[in-house]
Amino acid sequence: MKILAVNAGSSSLKFTLIELPSKEVIASGLFEKIGLAGSYYTIKYNGEKYVREVELTDHGVAVKHLMDELISLHIISSLEEIDGVGHRILHGGDEFVDSLVLTEEVIEGISKYNELGPLHNPANLMGAKAFMKALPNVVQVGVFDTAFHATMKESEFLYPVPYEWYEKYGIRKYGFHGTSHRFVNLDISEHLGRNDLKVISCHIGNGASLAAIDSGKVVDTTMGFTPLAGVMMGTRSGDIDPSIIPFIMKKEGKTADEIINDLNKKSGLLGVSGISSDSRDIEAAIEANNEKAILAQDIYAQKIANYIAMYNNLLGGADVILFTAGIGERSPMTRRQVIEKIKSLGVTLDEEKNQIRAEFALISGEDSKIPVYIVPTNEELMIALDTMEFVSKD
Repeated sequence: MKILAVNAGSSSLKFTLIELPSKEVIASGLFEKIGLAGSYYTIKYNGEKYVREVELTDHGVAVKHLMDELISLHIISSLEEIDGVGHRILHGGDEFVDSLVLTEEVIEGISKYNELGPLHNPANLMGAKAFMKALPNVVQVGVFDTAFHATMKESEFLYPVPYEWYEKYGIRKYGFHGTSHRFVNLDISEHLGRNDLKVISCHIGNGASLAAIDSGKVVDTTMGFTPLAGVMMGTRSGDIDPSIIPFIMKKEGKTADEIINDLNKKSGLLGVSGISSDSRDIEAAIEANNEKAILAQDIYAQKIANYIAMYNNLLGGADVILFTAGIGERSPMTRRQVIEKIKSLGVTLDEEKNQIRAEFALISGEDSKIPVYIVPTNEELMIALDTMEFVSKD
C-alpha cells in the first residue's frame, strides 16, 4: 500500500510517499515559494535529487507537478497506485480529536478553527483541497496536531481566567506537536513492552514542547492556546509575564500584533543570544566563549528541566524521559545540560552513550532512577499509518 503524507504550508508543500506496512520511504520532496517569484521544487528518489525551477502559482499547480513527476520519474506507474493521502492539519479545536476522512463538509467544519491557527490551518486545508481535486477517488485523511492532547482534563487545559472566555471563545490549552508525541510514545511503549508507561516526552526542535503522558493519554503539555506558550524555543519566547506586552507596546510604540510577532520570531535563543535561532550556531558560539550564547543555552536548558521536574511530579514519578526532534535527537550538549539540571530527581547520564545522534538509544547512566532515551520521531509515518487504517476500512 502506497500512502502520501502531506504537510502544506502557505507557500510550501512537503510530501513523503511511504510503502506500508513495510514503512519504506519511496520518495520525498518539497515545493517552495508557491505563489511567489522564484518558485521551485525538489524530489528525492532512489538516491537521486531532482530540482526543478517552475512557476507554482498555487497549490493545485504544485500538486499537478507532483503527480506528473511521480509518473515521469517512474516512482509509480499510474496514479491508481496511490492508496491514500494523509494531511497534517494544525488545529481541530476541541471538536476534531481524532484523525478522520476529509470531505467538503468536514473541511468546512475544520475551517471554523482557522482563527486559532491562522498561519497554518488555511494552508493545510488548501493543500487538502488540491489533492482531493487531483485524486478524487483516493481516501484523504486529516491528522491533527492538537488531537493527541484531547485527553487532558479541564484542570489541566483551562487557564485561570474568566470561565466565560472558554465558553464564548474557546480560550484553553490545546497543545501542539501531538503527532510527534504520539509517535514516540508508541515507539517507546512498544520497545519496553508496556502500555502503561508514564512518559515525559521532550520534542525539542526549533519549536519545542513537552508532554506528560500516562498510559498513552496526555495529562499535560507545554504549548497552549497557541504554539507560543511553554518552553523557550528557537525564536519563540515561551511563557512570559503577559504584562510585558502592554508595557513594551507603550515603550516601543508598537501594536499588540507587532509584539506577538516579536515574541514568535525574534525571541528565544535568537532573542537572548543575538546570534541565531539555530542550536548549532549557538553551540559553536559557546565553544568560542560567547557570553550571550552561553546565557541563552543556560536559560533554554533550565526551562526544559523545570517542566520535566513538574511533569515528574504530575505523573507521580515518570517511568521514562525521552528526547526527540532535531535538537532532542542531535544535541548531546542540550541533553547533558538538561539532565544536569534535574539531578535532584536522581537522573544521570552515560556521557559516552549521550554522544549518539538521531538513533533510538538508552543514554542514561546505570544508576539513573529514571531511564532516559533518544527516540527519533517520524510524523510522516504516523500520518501514513493513520491514513492506512482508513484505507483498509474503505
